[in-house]
Amino acid sequence: MFDLNEAYTLLTQLVAIRSYPGEERAVQQAIADWFQQQGLTAHVALTENGQPNLTVRIENGEGPTILLNGHVDTVLAAQGWSCDPWQGRREGDRFYGLGAGDMKCGVVVNMLVTRALAQKKDNWRGTVIFSSVTDEEAYSMGARALIQDLQSSGTKVDACIVTEPWHNSACIGGAGKVLVKVEVTGKAAHGFFPEQGINAAIEAARFTAQVCSAVPELKHEKIPSSQTILSFLSGSEQYVVTLPEKATVLLSRQIVPGETGEQVLAKLRTFADSLNSPAAFDFTLAPPYYPPWEFDPQSHPLGAAFDSAYAKHFGNQPSYLYTAGVSDANLFSGEMGVPTIVFGPHGENWHQCNEWVNLPSIINCAQVVFETVKTFSNDRSL
Repeated sequence: MFDLNEAYTLLTQLVAIRSYPGEERAVQQAIADWFQQQGLTAHVALTENGQPNLTVRIENGEGPTILLNGHVDTVLAAQGWSCDPWQGRREGDRFYGLGAGDMKCGVVVNMLVTRALAQKKDNWRGTVIFSSVTDEEAYSMGARALIQDLQSSGTKVDACIVTEPWHNSACIGGAGKVLVKVEVTGKAAHGFFPEQGINAAIEAARFTAQVCSAVPELKHEKIPSSQTILSFLSGSEQYVVTLPEKATVLLSRQIVPGETGEQVLAKLRTFADSLNSPAAFDFTLAPPYYPPWEFDPQSHPLGAAFDSAYAKHFGNQPSYLYTAGVSDANLFSGEMGVPTIVFGPHGENWHQCNEWVNLPSIINCAQVVFETVKTFSNDRSL
């Protein structure tokens, strides 16, 4: 049903099209053209930054709706590639290329599965929505726009599979992300008479040096979390003997279930007050914000369907893990409330040079996803 040579050809075609965030139009057109060749219609919806999301809807009578999601954008090409990042290189079962693993291979999986479901309507029921979205590596504008479109149309999604590169274990939960902008306001004064002003850089530095230990992250038994300072800016680029009256700190913090962005802001304000600083501190949440997410596969038919499909193909039950990273799964599960599993082909070196994917794992993944959809759609408890 799924052919390795076809999957490889599709993957190389998609990898060859540069698709940095904000530059996804060409690769989405290539996917739309492929679906048209298969007799299926892809619908285009523009996101906030004018880039196209793509969806293909297969309806097959009464039944649940399942979303098969992937993103087509890639990170910027790192230095040190041993081949052209877009032309790639095949070595045995491995294909090296930018986005080969993260996650154009997963998009190929969903393309092949969607076509197979369209061709074999006798053994499943309900609705399958293929979606390839934009901007996941930046602000997730694509997933946010897709959620808004689904909700606006009244579409109730019963389950979601995101084919990010998790293969040996499926991912069923992860930390969220809060980005906090801290603006510190002091008072300018002559640098030779600092006692006449309030040095915003010094006050911001006092905050920065202590905040990670003074405001520890909330702990979760399964989901890792951490926080760090991403940037510290103060003073003028032009040399002047003047106390800086402004400083800006960017703090990134992972959050776990039970914790929200507003709760984080409240803790940071309390800590800043404890410094008894003469400067003023202002805290705001900066985009992108990702809620934490968690799915219990033992309590929902999606988990039972995935277990069955995985065991049928691999001969053993899947293992489940949680991640410290964020993805569009945070939005589908944590924001939209849809039971979500992340499972995709096997690869390594994501966000690095010489990213690769194991080609046979694309076929393995497609078979498991196809069987999961079929089994899930026929669960009469839904």
